Parts: sequence; structure tokens; C-alpha cells
Amino acid sequence: MRRGGAGGSVPGVRPVLGILKYTSRPVFPLGVAPHVKSVQRKSPKVGFVSLGCPKALVDSERILTRLRAEGYEVVPTYRAADLVVVNTCGFIDSAVDESLEAIGEALAENGKVIVTGCLGARPEEIRARHPQVLSITGPQRYEEVVAAVHEHLPPRHEPFVDLIPPQGVKLTPRHYAYLKISEGCNHHCTFCIIPSMRGRLVSRPVADVLREAESLARAGVQEILVVSQDTSAYGSDLKYASGSWREREWRASFHDLAAALGELGIWIRLHYVYPYPHVDDVIPLMAEGKVLPYLDVPFQHASPRVLKLMKRPAAAENTLERIAAWRRIAPDITLRSTFIVGFPGETERDFEDLLDWLRAAQLDRVGCFEYSPVAGAAANDLPEAPVPDEIKRERRERFMQLAAELSAKRLATRVGRTLEVLVDGIDGDVAIARSQGDAPEIDGVVRVHGGGSLKAGQRVLVHVTGADDYDLDAEPAH
Repeated sequence: MRRGGAGGSVPGVRPVLGILKYTSRPVFPLGVAPHVKSVQRKSPKVGFVSLGCPKALVDSERILTRLRAEGYEVVPTYRAADLVVVNTCGFIDSAVDESLEAIGEALAENGKVIVTGCLGARPEEIRARHPQVLSITGPQRYEEVVAAVHEHLPPRHEPFVDLIPPQGVKLTPRHYAYLKISEGCNHHCTFCIIPSMRGRLVSRPVADVLREAESLARAGVQEILVVSQDTSAYGSDLKYASGSWREREWRASFHDLAAALGELGIWIRLHYVYPYPHVDDVIPLMAEGKVLPYLDVPFQHASPRVLKLMKRPAAAENTLERIAAWRRIAPDITLRSTFIVGFPGETERDFEDLLDWLRAAQLDRVGCFEYSPVAGAAANDLPEAPVPDEIKRERRERFMQLAAELSAKRLATRVGRTLEVLVDGIDGDVAIARSQGDAPEIDGVVRVHGGGSLKAGQRVLVHVTGADDYDLDAEPAH
């Protein structure tokens, strides 16, 4: 299980199903069926391939939920499908390449393919490679995707037998789910084209988010992973408008949303949290056990010069002081981040500054990417010279060697402790679980020896007996 990402080349990241950081390649086809009830009848059959990050995975779930509600059957093989939908990723060049390969594979195996997702925002690039695709739509175009399916594969809706669970179709295991709280982003980082593909920040009303979260909890979900392009900016576009949930008013703000989700009594994990000053207000909720003591903060670099070139938000914040303050309030907080090495103009001094910062910050979980030019990104127009590929590779290797050493040191402090874990699966007499400091697919695991009788989705206490660079060994607590 040792670290893959970005086409399997990036250490420090576990792919969720292969393109980038959190990846879903493929969900359908290849034998994974969604959590829906079905009946034996003649129905139009759709195959689905979902690529990209958890936000794209949620998009796929929404499309699939709509299709299932209209009587479509989702099948796990190309051969069984009447038509295939490919939800693409277009964030970096390797993601574009894999998306184009996935489209080509679906065309070769099935022949009828509808394309959506981030790469769909560049239809000319898809048509140049695969002119025979039936339809192309951009990200978040749920209605257009469904309309394209209707056009090429009309539905046969039978409301008395088309059964959809109240939480909708989910592509994750039953015990955890992603909760997308907003679309788009207001930042203009020079390495990123997400705002041009997904638009500016559009937050969901707080009551809608909380009702969906409550529905997930009622369906047995034990962990909700809050995702968006910029989670801590949630509600700013709504002027933090209030909404009613459980006979109480809650503001559409990062703090109020986290506090309200904490009322559900399940694990709440916060991803893509930019380090705005108001993030400090959520740390006490972690200390109180309302939300998990875990923050995924995309720092990306530490050199002030490189951060300025990247146009990163909060580049002037003294992040080391704030990290120390967070740990004083919530000593068990786990901090995860991702970094880019080899950005245009990055010098050896800039890179050494990054390593020095990492040693001082003592982050728990990190991923590192070699900079990859993205078509349409502002970084392409920077006057700084590109960093040669061999230097980028060497810097990534040095970075990840230090990251592994820091991870091993921090995990060693957990040996002898009793932790709550969430079981993901069973391998013989070993339960594969995660601690509160481990997000699914991208972080480490806890191997619970003697836990073969446990069940996926159980939250149990374990006694930690050992640790390596990324994972823990444990036994059931008695």
C-alpha cells in the first residue's frame, strides 16, 4: 500500500480508486456496485467511470442518484452497459492523460460514451482525441449529463420498483461519505485552473448541508468527510446567511457548520482548509470532541518568495506560530498537507527553506508533487526559469525522506496509547482500521491484530503496540 498518486508516481498519498491526491479510477466499471437496491427487470443500463478528487466523486454520486431514480440500472462492466459515462479530471497533465485514456478505453470496450467533469470544460481537447464521443459537458453540469443520457438512452421509469436509499447513491463504503459544501473557488493560484473550470465560490445553504449530513448519519454513516475547493471560505458568498436545523438557527459559516455537524455524534473530518484567521475558532471544537482533531491544510510551500509566485492565500501568515497555538488547544490534532516542489523559479535556497519549515512544523501527514505545467495556468507566463525534471525528482525524494522520518517519529509517540479506530475491512485475523488522524485512502492505517471478528463500520478502542513510517499496529482493547 505504499504511497501512490498522480498516476501512481507521487509518494505520500494513497490513491482512492489513481489520478491525483484523492482519486477515483475507476468506480464503474470494474466490479464495484453502488449501494442501491435493484430488481430483475429490463432496464436501460449505464456504466460509470469516476476520476479525480472527492468533489468529483460527489458529482458522480449526484448523477448516479438521479439516474437510478429514473429507472436506470448501474452495471459494473463495459459489456453489460448500454452506455458509459466518464467523469473526468483535468487538474494537471497526468490527470488529463489518464482521463483521455479512460475515455478511449470506454469507447473501445463499449462504443457509446458521454463525457463530463473538469476536462469537459475543454471539449476541443477531447474531440481532437476522441471525436466519436456522444456528448461533452463541464463540471457540475448534472442536468446536462442526465439530458445527454436521456437523448442517447431513454429511461424506463417504474416508480413502484425503483428503490433509492434516502442518502442517495454512494460510491464510498457504507460507513463513510463525502459531504460537498460548496462549488468553485475565489482564489487565483498561478498553478491552478480549477476556478476557470468550476467557477467562483458558490456555497450551499447551511440547512441543506445539515439535512444531507443528518440523512447520511441516519443511514449508518460513521464518518463524514467535509470537502470543497475552499472549505474554510464556506458561506462568505452567502454573507453567512442563517438556516434552521433541529429547531435552531445556524449561520452559513465554517465555525457554525462544524459545530452543527458535531451534533450528529459521528466522526466529522475537515478537508481543504485554507489557514484563514477564523480557522482558529474551530480548534476548540476539536478539543471538545465535537469534530475530529484533524485539519487538511494545503500549504503548498513555505518559501515566501515561492508563495508569492504561486499567489497563495494567507502567504503572510505566521503559520508556525499558529500551528503551535492549535496544538496547545488540541494536543492530539493531526495536520495533513500537500506541497509542490520544482515550481518555476524555485531555487535550492527556497527548497531548503521548505525543508526547514517542515522540520519546525512537524506535520503528521504530507504529500509532495513535482510541479507539472497545466494548460491555461498563469504560472506558464511567469518569467522565472523552469526547474529541470531531474532536480524536481531529486527534491521530491529528499522531501519525502524527511516526511517519512517525521511521520515515524510522531507515530512512535502513540505506541502504548488507547485509541478509537474505525474499521474499514478485514484481512484474515487482522482488522484494517483508521484512527481519528487517518483519512481514508490518503493517510495511514491501523492494523488491529486479533480483530478478525470485527465488522467494517465499527468504531472500537484499540491498544497501540507498534508503529512504522506511516501505519500503526494494535490489538483490541480489553
